[in-house]
Amino acid sequence: MLEKIEGIVIKTKDYGETNKIVTIFSINLGKFSAVAKGAKKPKSRMAAVTQPFILGQFLIYPSKGLGSVQSGDILDSFRKIREDIVKTAYAAFAAELTDKLLENQDPDPYMYDQFVRTMHWISDEADADIPIMMYELKLYQKAGFAPVVDRCVHCGRTEGLTAFSVAEGGVLCRSCAGGNEDTVVLSEKLIRLLAIFASTGLERVGKISMKPENIRLIRQLLDAYYDQYGGYYLKSRKFLSQLDLLK
Repeated sequence: MLEKIEGIVIKTKDYGETNKIVTIFSINLGKFSAVAKGAKKPKSRMAAVTQPFILGQFLIYPSKGLGSVQSGDILDSFRKIREDIVKTAYAAFAAELTDKLLENQDPDPYMYDQFVRTMHWISDEADADIPIMMYELKLYQKAGFAPVVDRCVHCGRTEGLTAFSVAEGGVLCRSCAGGNEDTVVLSEKLIRLLAIFASTGLERVGKISMKPENIRLIRQLLDAYYDQYGGYYLKSRKFLSQLDLLK
């Protein structure tokens, strides 16, 4: 049955001479893949609406396997993202994480809402590091391997939290961190921010100010954590790292 769905294109792949396979993260169906016939033809209307990061309304025939996209209308092209290489890199990272960590056809309106808000933040704001980390932690929760950041991963204490351990899977209190070589000492403020990042939606956040060195530290911890538990290689993360080296 033909369905009308709202979603964002998170991945495309050539399929034959004129077609594409597009992966769309939608509010109705979750993540799914479908064939867009004629989408590689420059003058086709499907060519514009099936570009990465397009937010659109799509008419599709869903299927447990490959569905098909019949038509689509652009709701937001995220033009600012396309015109800025750094914004493109951030958006690609968020999209690739979404593709790797979410199951097919498992609708989750909250995760969809957070992804759309993340894309708008990347598009409209100068710095996207914090919203990316917030969305990333929620994806880890959805995928079942999120770090424990609101209490000691060993004893459950919520006070005196002083360190983060990738091997232990989260934050540690002063007592449990003692003698543990695989820990990174964090201030109480940073640990509180990690808990906020994991539990708070972007709709409830205004401006969050962090020192660049603290952003880099949290980024390094999340990267190390993903490498330990994520299981999928991320091309977009390498691209982001290369851009950082060029700054």
